[in-house]
Parts: sequence; C-alpha cells; structure tokens
Amino acid sequence: MSAGVVAVAVVPDPRGGLSLWDMYELTIACTVFGIPHPDLADPWYELRLCGSPAAAPGSAFAVRTDHGLDALAGADTVIVPSVPEACVDADAPIPAELVDALRAAAAAGSRMVSLCTGAFALAAAGLLDGRRATAHWQHTRELAARHPEVVVDDSVLYTDERTGDGHVLTSAGATAALDLCLHLVRQDLGAKVANQLARRLVVPSHRSGGQAQFIEHPVPSAPDDDGLGHVLQWAGERLSRPLTVEELARRARMSPRTFFRRLQAATGTTPLQWLLHQRLALAQSLLESTDLPVEIIGERSGLGSAANLRHHFTRAFGVSPSGYRRAFTPSGPPSTDR
Repeated sequence: MSAGVVAVAVVPDPRGGLSLWDMYELTIACTVFGIPHPDLADPWYELRLCGSPAAAPGSAFAVRTDHGLDALAGADTVIVPSVPEACVDADAPIPAELVDALRAAAAAGSRMVSLCTGAFALAAAGLLDGRRATAHWQHTRELAARHPEVVVDDSVLYTDERTGDGHVLTSAGATAALDLCLHLVRQDLGAKVANQLARRLVVPSHRSGGQAQFIEHPVPSAPDDDGLGHVLQWAGERLSRPLTVEELARRARMSPRTFFRRLQAATGTTPLQWLLHQRLALAQSLLESTDLPVEIIGERSGLGSAANLRHHFTRAFGVSPSGYRRAFTPSGPPSTDR
C-alpha cells in the first residue's frame, strides 16, 4: 500500500480567478491529500498544485501553483477538481494546454480523476470515451450532449472505471467529491486509514457510491435526529449475529414498514442491503488487518461460510477475498482462500 504523488490541475476561469464553486472541490482535494496524517500513514500523499500562468490572480480567488501543467504526467494520480462555469456553458473551450497535459498524464499511466465538472476536461481529452462517467446532476445533460461517446450516469455519486486503457474515476459535485477522495484513500492505504480519516472529517453517514466500491458506510457515533443512528450503531457492533428487519425496527420503535422507508430515505438503500454493505466493509478490514482464515472472517462478519463470503465479496468488488488480501498486504502471510 502506498500513497504517492497527487497532482491537482487548477483550471482558471477565462474571466479571471476562481469562483466559490471552483474552490469547493479544489479544497476537498487539498484537504484529503494535502494535509499529512503521519499517525495514520507515513509517508502521506505528496500534493502538487499544477497550473498555467493564466491561473494568476483575477476577479475572484487566486491559487498559487508551484508546478506547470506538464507536471501532471509525473504524478500517480491526477485530479481535475472542476472547470469554470464558462467552460461548462460552452462559452469558453477547455484550455488546449490542459487537454494535452491530461492526455500525456494518462498515457504515462496516471490514475485520472475528476470531481464534479472536472469531467468536462477529461471528456475533452477523450479519456471518458466509452466509459461510464458522472458529474453534478445539473450538468450531466450538457456533458452527454457535448460528448455522446461518454456513457453518462447521473444516478450515482461516483464511478470507478478500470480497463486496459487506464484507471479513470469521476464524481458528482459537492460532498460526492469527498466520497470519491476517500474511496481513493481506501484503495491506496486501506480501509482502516480511510475510515479513520472519514471520522476526522466528520463525513456524512451512509454514502453509497451506487456501484461496486471499496468504501465503508460509517454509522453515527450517537443517536441522530431521525432515531436511526443508535439502532444502526447497535447493529454495526453485532454484525456476526443474525439480524432481521423486524428486530431492527423493534429497537427503533417503528413498524418494519416505517423502518424500511426511513432507512431507505436516509441511506438510499434497503435494510438488508445496508447490512450487507456493513458486513462486507468489516470483511475488508479483517482481510487487511489480520491473517484470519476466510472461514473465520465469514463468521465474524456475519456472512456465514467461506463460500458465501467469496460469493458476496467477489460480486460486490470484482475480486476474491484472497485477491483483495494480496492487494493490501503484499508481504503478508499467504491466504487460505483457494
């Protein structure tokens, strides 16, 4: 597991400076990757802000970039946090030098990431052709119209597409960008680090990416206003037990139908899907942090037999438990999962 270099492309507004919305996703990337947490992982990421002279002070915010756009090609991960509204509205094209730099970085093997309207830049570079991608729902129609070769999905928080042509990820706007950044941390540094970082950032609970993903769905640490928090925390501490919707509803002092409706409204998923997500997250953590046989991990996570664990794990993440363990603990003991 390693962090590596994260290069963030700062895209200036042709009218000058950066807007508040431009700053939002940029700040998320800088917060996650630019603030060291040596107690969680050492070394942490090396963050580089990359831009052109056009990113100099303008009428709004200005960001000093210590690297040119050519530095994108030397990074392990390249993030385009957003593009100015003028570029989204087609009043101004995506800067040609940015398009060239993104293509060069992808060709060099960088993991390519967009947050919100940054997808327009990846699409302009041809990096989303034939791939599933997303952006803020207010902009997905324009993205699809301008780039019909992109498979635009406006129903998800983020996408993660890994093919022989490279690794490309896109996210919707606002806090979905934070979900994707934590997803990257989980891929690089493991579930434990990502979960601890999420707690420090006070991430909203139950954010599902709407796809197969290496991300925990954390529960509140205290009862919340909707009455679900203490029940979900109670369930999360007893995942090895058989748990039913009826039992959870009874503890929440709701009818099963009301509990089902309230949980789905709060999390975007059903009670049984929520339980499965939690159990898979626990299995991930145990695979990363222990050398327990998959039979024991299946029991502790509430997924039952090793065969059942393998079935659900592979279906959710596209990799077997043993493959996941090798990816996160390459020098660890051999797995008993065959």
